[in-house]
Amino acid sequence: MADIFDSLSDQHQDFLSRQKIFFAGSAAPTGRVNISPRPTDVFRIIDANRVSYLDYIGSGSETAAHTRLLPRMTIMTCAFEGPPRIMRLYGTAATHQTGTPEYATLLKQHYDNDAPRNARQIVVLDIDMVQTSCGYGVPLFEYQSDRPNLTRWADAKSDDELVDYRREKNTTSIDGFQTGHIYGH
Repeated sequence: MADIFDSLSDQHQDFLSRQKIFFAGSAAPTGRVNISPRPTDVFRIIDANRVSYLDYIGSGSETAAHTRLLPRMTIMTCAFEGPPRIMRLYGTAATHQTGTPEYATLLKQHYDNDAPRNARQIVVLDIDMVQTSCGYGVPLFEYQSDRPNLTRWADAKSDDELVDYRREKNTTSIDGFQTGHIYGH
């Protein structure tokens, strides 16, 4: 029941544009596999073989650590409303942290040069395979709204407090791998 494609078709892109959540999976050569939920308002289709998402400060930074060691990543989304479908995007990922020229270019080209204070990086996935499957086992859910918690949390912090939090929580993975993030005042 699964179909495999070399790139995102117009139908795939339409499906992606209607979803409310996606999951990013990454793993280093050793240690734990990470799967993180992300809202699709930060997701961008750059072209048929490249997507990105704007990533916010979190309690860890597994994706950055993993992709430094082994750049493979899978992004998965599934239809919780409407016809059933699962879509996986397989490929090679790179993270571009705030303050780098790559981040600035991506932010300008794909995010209208607009990012909240709690943005930490843009993750880019170069897609080498798209897989779709039936999604018959995915339950139906009704979307209510995005949660405002992360934005409120960041808004309650000073710039220095955000830097301190990132330094404490986002420089190594839970397995002790370096993320490559450098935070100074």
